[in-house]
Amino acid sequence: MSTLPISPAEPAWAAFAAIDWGSQNHAWSVVPAGGGPVQSGKFENTPEAVELWVAVLRRQFPGGPIAVALEQKRGAVIYMLSKYDHLVLYPVPPAMSASYRHAFAPSGAKNDAGDAALLLDLLRQHRDRLRPIWQDTPDTRLLRFLVEQRRKLVQQKVRVVQQLTDTVPQYFPQLRTWFGALDTPLVAALVSRWPTLRDLQRAHPGTLSRFFTQHHCRNERVMADGFQLIYDAISATNDEVVVEACTRNTTAFISLLKVLGEQITALEKRIAEVTAEHPDAPIFASFPGAGAATVPRLIAAFGTDRNAWQSAADLKRLSGIAPVSISSGKSTYVGIRRACPKFLRQTFHEFAGQSIPFSEWAKLYYQHHLREDKARHHLAVRALAFQWIRILYRCWKDRQPYDERIYLEAQRRRNSPLSGKLAGSTPLAWVSEAGFQKLAKQPSST
Repeated sequence: MSTLPISPAEPAWAAFAAIDWGSQNHAWSVVPAGGGPVQSGKFENTPEAVELWVAVLRRQFPGGPIAVALEQKRGAVIYMLSKYDHLVLYPVPPAMSASYRHAFAPSGAKNDAGDAALLLDLLRQHRDRLRPIWQDTPDTRLLRFLVEQRRKLVQQKVRVVQQLTDTVPQYFPQLRTWFGALDTPLVAALVSRWPTLRDLQRAHPGTLSRFFTQHHCRNERVMADGFQLIYDAISATNDEVVVEACTRNTTAFISLLKVLGEQITALEKRIAEVTAEHPDAPIFASFPGAGAATVPRLIAAFGTDRNAWQSAADLKRLSGIAPVSISSGKSTYVGIRRACPKFLRQTFHEFAGQSIPFSEWAKLYYQHHLREDKARHHLAVRALAFQWIRILYRCWKDRQPYDERIYLEAQRRRNSPLSGKLAGSTPLAWVSEAGFQKLAKQPSST
């Protein structure tokens, strides 16, 4: 499920409803579209209760669809309500509802019934600032879930590696010195068999040799002189409490890493299967630097419905790649747009960074924004992503793969300095647009 970035023509609503969801009960408010008394109440957080509430609404307002506002974009309530065709769901950003609540209740007073009433008021009065949820195709929706879940597991794995890296030096620092990375099958097998340096030093050289051979390890530093480096090592601490506590933590972290690695591999396999069958895969796979992890994320970012995005600018703003301008008095500030779907922004940011080694114009554009200042790296990548979204959008809209030669030829026809710069004959000219710089169109010489 995703939210529509544009506001389609609204239907003739039968009623407006709002739900303040909770883990046990949901508070609701409903009002007829033509006006009238507001009804309110609660129902339990069960499929049966939701079914009954929806059935009552349908009997009470049979004349058309019902708009429903709630502070949830994904979750149990959304999934339970999305199967009813006559309900149009409007997710309300929590920050928006919190600010709206504070405007009318500066004291901080809050209750479920009041929150449902505020959501209903937001829906009725400011519906033009909300975007309804629409169902994409099953394969695109599945990809969206899979790639986001993979990212969460990868981030969780990174956190576990950081915890492992913090724990090991407290009692067995030689592991990092000898083997470097700790999240490898070799280290996992070694620690499982010999949890401490003392245990490892008790092993016979022949046993160690067979172990490292079985795990395809040719660490000359460790294996030289009959593993004398291991036998000469000194324990970091003799405190048995520290050793046991750290050993147990290390064992737990390594077990977690194994499970996470297996699940990430399984997800990647399923993602590859779904991507291979998706009709838009050849389009996004044609872009420079787009690999097995990036292509499904780009498919999920754009979706399948070609009417979902009115222009590339919509996607630039929603993703947070387009900066935000803040003006007050004589001062104007252009900065990063922080209120955005972080995973979506990360998708375009990472793709832009991956394209630099594979695209001549992308590398040139990045280097211009970098200006030999490494601290500007992420700003330069966002600027490049700002340009890429327009190209991605056009190829996606036209269902055509990307061809850099065609793109550069189009730049030449428009007298862009880009083609000349790549040929080494024309200096670049730049203009500012939306806080980023773009190549300026040069006047025709004819």
